[in-house]
Amino acid sequence: MPTTSEGTEIPAKTEDPGLLDALSDAVESGAGLPAVARAAARLLSASVALIDRSSAVLAVAGASPDQEQKLLSGGDGVTTVELRVADAAVGELRYRATVPPDPAIARMVTTLLALELERSRAPEWASEEVASVFVSAVLAREVTDRGDIVARAAELGADLDRGAGVLVLRAAPRAAQTGEWRERVLTLTMRTLRSLAPGSLATTDDSEVAAEVSVIVPAEDDERLARAAAGLVRELDDSLSGFHMTTGRSRRCADPVDLYRAGSEARLAVNVGEAEGHSTLAFEDTGAYRLLLPAMSEDPGELERFYGETIEPLAKYDEQYETELVATVEAYLDNDGNVAATAKQLFTHRHTVRYRLERVRELCGHDVSATEGREKLGLGLKAMRVLGIASPRGPALEPGAKGGKVTRGTSEE
Repeated sequence: MPTTSEGTEIPAKTEDPGLLDALSDAVESGAGLPAVARAAARLLSASVALIDRSSAVLAVAGASPDQEQKLLSGGDGVTTVELRVADAAVGELRYRATVPPDPAIARMVTTLLALELERSRAPEWASEEVASVFVSAVLAREVTDRGDIVARAAELGADLDRGAGVLVLRAAPRAAQTGEWRERVLTLTMRTLRSLAPGSLATTDDSEVAAEVSVIVPAEDDERLARAAAGLVRELDDSLSGFHMTTGRSRRCADPVDLYRAGSEARLAVNVGEAEGHSTLAFEDTGAYRLLLPAMSEDPGELERFYGETIEPLAKYDEQYETELVATVEAYLDNDGNVAATAKQLFTHRHTVRYRLERVRELCGHDVSATEGREKLGLGLKAMRVLGIASPRGPALEPGAKGGKVTRGTSEE
């Protein structure tokens, strides 16, 4: 049982049966989430905030502006309970009570709130799911009939008859995030684009470390598509300050049948932008990378094989020994083969750079000091970026830098 600061026990509050009835009535009558939140606040004798799985605040009750701020920031005295229906998280309840409620009452309240939240938001979530399936099918070229694409998009509120383009946003948290942060990224992306470009439709493709949102944006011309991309970047920079974000933009296509190509363009742009440190990149600004689009779209296997013959052995070595062979090749090519400039950029000695470049030749068979070797390794780096393969990073600890780190069971030669 909870205690006061003096150590005396605080009895759990005995609830008024009328308050229980009021909460049940609010749920059964379909009065809406604000009314349900107010009834829950009275029952718990607390200020209450109801938040959905994307971290959007749906209702706040029983709180002054000051209390509301404390409630939403999760400060001292705030209890946070995940709301679940079966195995699915649908949101969370935050409340701040002067006297802890009876555990059985608190559990009943959270159960009712979870069911009401799931019921009220289910149509919206179902619509988003249908849109997601449609976008995925179009970008994967599973739907190729123009009339079918236009008609299905119209059912979802999107006019693709006058052209469209694709944006790909990739967001990775810089620090640990609470709650369903991927849902938050999707919700904020679509909330912004619906005001900038009504009818936008999205799908998500998440990895362990990042959320990726691909959006079909109706656009009559390239300028409108560019404005939508710029507005999205501005809004998300303000709303998702704890994330590293990269946005890739395709060219506009007049025929929606070509949206699969636009999707490949946007993904190439986001891969290159992320690798080169651009927060946003348009396909037309990717330079020579554009020449690799057909390989990425039609036969990525050939691009992967070329990467495997050039950069992959270096990347694997970097991962195993925590070296910087790939970074050294990148810097060497960026500095037009100048060893002194490469050493300065990498904060290391010229002899270390020469050692690494010799190790590169031994591992992959390409001499970066020769014209053909530079060309192949440069294309290998481009293939790595186009494929979205992260460049390995590690301390300069390899043999030759007098700090060689080798895996257990091996020795420095």
